[in-house]
Amino acid sequence: MAKLVLLHRADSIYEDVPDQVYDFPRRYLATVEQGVGDWAVYYEPVKAGARGYFAVAKIASVIPKPGADGRFLALVEPGSYLDFDREVPRIRADGRPFESALAAADGSPIVGGAQQLAVRRLPEAEFAEIVRAGLPADLEQIEARRYDPQPAGMAEPPAPFQRPVIERLISRPYRDVAFRRKVREAYDYRCAMSGLRLRNGGGRPEVNAAHIRPVAHQGSDAVWNGLALSGTLHWMFDRGLLSVADDHSILVSHNKVPRDVADRLIVPSGRLVLPADPRARPHPQNLKWHRENVFGQMPLEGPRPWD
Repeated sequence: MAKLVLLHRADSIYEDVPDQVYDFPRRYLATVEQGVGDWAVYYEPVKAGARGYFAVAKIASVIPKPGADGRFLALVEPGSYLDFDREVPRIRADGRPFESALAAADGSPIVGGAQQLAVRRLPEAEFAEIVRAGLPADLEQIEARRYDPQPAGMAEPPAPFQRPVIERLISRPYRDVAFRRKVREAYDYRCAMSGLRLRNGGGRPEVNAAHIRPVAHQGSDAVWNGLALSGTLHWMFDRGLLSVADDHSILVSHNKVPRDVADRLIVPSGRLVLPADPRARPHPQNLKWHRENVFGQMPLEGPRPWD
C-alpha cells in the first residue's frame, strides 16, 4: 500500500466525484493500484485555483471505466472522504513545498516535472504533515473553546492529546466536528431553509449541520453532502417531511406538515439559501437519494415540534 496525492479540479473534464470516484488514465494505473486500501490527499493544481491540499479519502478499489478504453476509476471507500478544516497551501511559510518530490536540491519549488503528475506517491511523513496542517489534532478542543475560550474553573486549556493521524481520520466524533465546522461556515451560519442566522446569548450559532445522505447509508462527510439547518428543520428533513429538488426548491410533505407551519418556517422564495462557493452546494446525487429514500417515506410518530 502507499499514500497518494490525487490532483482534482472542479471543472475537470473527467468524471471525478471526490467523495466517490477518481477518474484517471492508464499511465497512472500501477501507482493508483499501490494506493488501494490506503489514504490519498486531494490537491488542486495551480491553474485551477488557490486551494492547494483540501481533503483526504481512502481508496477502496480500482476498476476499468465502463465504455472508456484506457481509463480507470478509483472507487473511494464510503464514509472515508473528509474535507480539511483548513486548506493547506502548496508551499510552507519557509518557501519549501510540502512534498519533497516537488522541491529542488536547495528546497525551492520546482516548475513542471513531478508537479504536473495527476497522481503522485506521498511518503508517510509528508502525508501526516499535510493532514495535521489541514485537520489539527485539537480540532475538537478548538471548536469547544470557540464560544467559551476560558471555561469556568479552568486556569488554562489542557494540552491536546496527540491522537495519531489515521486514528483521527476514522474517529466519528472528530469527523462530526470537522463536518459541522465546514458546513456551517459554507452557509455563513445561516439556515438554508429558513434563511435565518440565529445566535444564542453567548454568540453560538443556532444551526446544525445535517447530512443529506446519512453516513450509515454510505453518505460522506463532504460539505456538498451537508445542509445547514435549524433544529426544527433538521428534525423535519431527517424524517422526510422536507426534501430538496434539483433546482434547489424546497419540497414539503403537505399531507404531514400543515401549510401554515411550512409558511412560517421556510424562506418566502421556497428555495434553499445556498453557499457562495458553488463547490459547497448540495450535490444532485445526494439530493436525489434523499428524495427517493427518505422524503415522504418515514412514519411520523410522537410529538411534533410545531404542536
